[in-house]
Amino acid sequence: MNRELFGVFGGIDAFERFRSSDEFDEVLAGSMLTVGISDSDLGAPGWSAAYTGDEGCCLVWGEAYVPGDEPNAARWLLERYETDGRHALTALNGSYLAVVDAESSDDAFVATDPIRSRECFYTDDSGTRVFGTDAAAIGRTIAEPTLSRDGVLEFLHLGVVLGEKTTVTELHRLPIDSRLTPASIDSLDRFVYDPQPPQEFDAVDELADRLERALRRRSSLPGRKGVLLSAGYDSRILLSQVDDIGCSYTVGSLEAQEVRGARSLAAQYGASHTAFPPDERYLRPDESKSRYSQGIKESLHIHHAGYTDDIEVDTMYHGLLCDTFFRGHFTASETIDLLDKRIPTGRLDPDPDPVEVLLEKLGYSREASLELAEQTAFDVAPDAFVRDAIGDEFAARRGRAETVQNALTCCGIANQPSMPFHNHLSDHFVTSFLATDRDLIDWHLLTPPEDRTTGTFLQACEQIDDDILRHRPPDRPHDATLLNEVEGFVRRKTPVLSSFEPPWPDRKTLFERHDFDRRLLGDLEHVHHLPARHKLRLTDLRGWLECWSGSRDQLQSWLWPPERTVT
Repeated sequence: MNRELFGVFGGIDAFERFRSSDEFDEVLAGSMLTVGISDSDLGAPGWSAAYTGDEGCCLVWGEAYVPGDEPNAARWLLERYETDGRHALTALNGSYLAVVDAESSDDAFVATDPIRSRECFYTDDSGTRVFGTDAAAIGRTIAEPTLSRDGVLEFLHLGVVLGEKTTVTELHRLPIDSRLTPASIDSLDRFVYDPQPPQEFDAVDELADRLERALRRRSSLPGRKGVLLSAGYDSRILLSQVDDIGCSYTVGSLEAQEVRGARSLAAQYGASHTAFPPDERYLRPDESKSRYSQGIKESLHIHHAGYTDDIEVDTMYHGLLCDTFFRGHFTASETIDLLDKRIPTGRLDPDPDPVEVLLEKLGYSREASLELAEQTAFDVAPDAFVRDAIGDEFAARRGRAETVQNALTCCGIANQPSMPFHNHLSDHFVTSFLATDRDLIDWHLLTPPEDRTTGTFLQACEQIDDDILRHRPPDRPHDATLLNEVEGFVRRKTPVLSSFEPPWPDRKTLFERHDFDRRLLGDLEHVHHLPARHKLRLTDLRGWLECWSGSRDQLQSWLWPPERTVT
């Protein structure tokens, strides 16, 4: 990878057992840990920072902002930790991992940001606790890696490995909102739901104010700036408020509704627009994508990866997770049956089934999973397996939220399958992640789920820019969800009307057009009839394991046709 953090709880000799110091731009050695960082933008405003002093050493990896005028986030955190202890992490803002080795308190740890937008992998296999951001690099320190059956099954059926597991038994990752110490995993309390009554907390005004502050912070990022732009709601507020975004990029054909809408937005705010045609680069799961799946999440969401060489910016903005934090993506809504389709009414479901809701939100397909099970050697009934796995994961997040609705969203955030999108971008560019701003996370935690809606978000955006909806998303011409759903149905059923197009290119068509069955899965002909999404997961997992481990052979034995029927 272009950017990497790798460390051990131990001295420089322990570090050098696994990696050479020459591989890194900087290596920090404290009294309890040693850590190296590779990052060509180390020290840039709002980005990775390192510091060593009498107080100890500290490394902040990723996007980071601190109160006041201190330009070095690592220096600020270490000095603040001297007085405030772990509470110092509450004021550190951004999408980061923080490594602290404090001399005065004899304390050393690695901490995630509140939502674990940066993964930290670790293993104790060698007898020394090793940690880092590249799962394959940590995996290489494991003498005899073995595949985790549950991790592999979750990946294949859900597209995400849940909780703290990986697809390798000896390889683990830090939980959401936590810290890793030499001998323990400590849960932190920065991400706990505390909804406030409307009379004390105006959701629209608060969101507008916090969005403006968050966007001002991110306006200082260096170099030429661009945005991955859709025709939807989330990325347009970035284009509206960061004045020097000069370039925008969308994956899609020039004639696609999504591209035409994005082009109109770019013109409205004076940015150039580039559309990348959905050729084989869009789906091809080669090393440029599979390494960012880390073996825990599907690479399908890295829509832009094949076009990286054509993106000429230094800093990239995106709207990932804005729908989750501001617009209630994981909220369970009441629905009505209309025209043979379930339509959300806009009201909260008073008694949601957490497992059913999360399976739907994660895109689980019972039929596809049954097909997959019939073609592999796992002696597992897939539907019962995924329901038990989701139920266990929901229970594990329940302590961070009093209500089922907030616990649903917490579980969704902790297991967000689209994070490889950000992983890839931040390995190639200085990358802004608006949704991880501390002010905005606090808004999410303080706002009742019934107010975390598209309506609230759009009202807040219109307070900031009253022309933000000049060009509406092509599939959402109305304010009301119900009206949009009804119009979509009418268009599909009326020959003289054109239908709303999906925002992304058709996977099945591209898979067939570029002969990916033969090129990617030529040795597994029995899986060729599976949906493209499941075949891409198989390819992701095989490719990730192949780049570092002999465990691919164990996976291969599970993927050949079974000798008995799944029970």
